[in-house]
Amino acid sequence: MSVIVRIAGPLRQFMENKSEIEVTATKVEECLSMLESQFPQIKAQLRDEQGKLHRSVCVYVNGNDVRFLQQLATPLKAGDEVSIIPAFAGG
Repeated sequence: MSVIVRIAGPLRQFMENKSEIEVTATKVEECLSMLESQFPQIKAQLRDEQGKLHRSVCVYVNGNDVRFLQQLATPLKAGDEVSIIPAFAGG
């Protein structure tokens, strides 16, 4: 199933400056794995040593935060939009 992945500005440097990419995936885990295989440098930006999402990265499926869905097991269907956005902190 083909899904569109939108990449926030700060992460584009790890993905050849692409803002969007299309991948075939049925779950968020598979989607991220596809990105990591095409752009190996992005893996350290997305996941920790256990393979879980970094706390500083937000992943959304059609505008819904996967932390409140099924996390990396969140299912995807054709035409879904996955957005990957680094969390921002300030003071």
